[in-house]
Amino acid sequence: MTLLPAGRTLELSQELLVGAIDIHVHAGPHIFSSPRRVDPIQAAIEARDAGMRAIVYMDVFEMSNGISWLVNRHVPDITTYGGLIINTVYGGMNPRAVKTALNYGDGARFVSFGAHSTYFQAEREGHVVDGKFVSLSQLFPKFKTEELDRCTRIPLDGEPGLELDEILSLIGEHKHVYMNSGHVSVEEALRLIELAPRYGIEKILVASTVTKITSNEQMKQMIAGGAYIEHTLAAFTHTTPIPKTHYYVEKEYISIDEGMPGGTKVGVHTVAKQIREFGAEHFILASDFGVYTLPTPVEGLREFIACMLDLGISPDEVRTMVSDNPAKLLGIAK
Repeated sequence: MTLLPAGRTLELSQELLVGAIDIHVHAGPHIFSSPRRVDPIQAAIEARDAGMRAIVYMDVFEMSNGISWLVNRHVPDITTYGGLIINTVYGGMNPRAVKTALNYGDGARFVSFGAHSTYFQAEREGHVVDGKFVSLSQLFPKFKTEELDRCTRIPLDGEPGLELDEILSLIGEHKHVYMNSGHVSVEEALRLIELAPRYGIEKILVASTVTKITSNEQMKQMIAGGAYIEHTLAAFTHTTPIPKTHYYVEKEYISIDEGMPGGTKVGVHTVAKQIREFGAEHFILASDFGVYTLPTPVEGLREFIACMLDLGISPDEVRTMVSDNPAKLLGIAK
């Protein structure tokens, strides 16, 4: 029998929030079909009041560094950051959108290669019809032409292509910006890591949707390539099997967020196991909270911290993953 580690308390999980940075916060606005839990100002104030140092807004429809610019002007004693998720709202792989984001508001701090608007993710979304899973692209021809055909795809061999080449060049030219893999396949994430040195990209984050389905051998390759491994609590919550229209205005496109065929069945215990195997210095823990079916992002990060403590991860290791590593990724001094 494994005994629970001693010294775990509610107060300890709250203390570990002091100085923490949540790099994955979804704080409205959003489309009508997916209500938000907090707005950006509420999220910043709650994080500040918990003693956190910073939060990073993720927005699947807009470059969130515009929101961060606004919040930073009106909420003192905390810093917020934003960036760009390359989605079909911008027409897919669009260098012009990246160039604009880098020069808008406070400037993008990250560039992500898509949320559900990656080909890997969108092609796996669908409905169960008469007991059989059918993809959205099969059910709705317009989904294929308006969404799937515009989705982000990373070439696994050969040259990157003109659009990807320009985007990677832009990231590499802005050393304070980190590359987020987005919801691509594991193989595509590894390809992005492989390409990074060619473009002078120094800061890489492998998104939690990728790391959930990454083998230990593949994770070893990612870490060897200098990438941080992101894990978010939202990936392991009760909300993941609830059909949603997080990314599509069309109500008929409702689909299971993380529960498509081939989805992972791992839980937070797997996160702790990976931390023990590879070392806390390679991981970043975040909430990915924002939907109204979950608590606020601050409470989400606290719960994730508490889970890690329960699973034997030390307070120092937790602090590395919620404070030190995110600060390095953002390029901000202690």
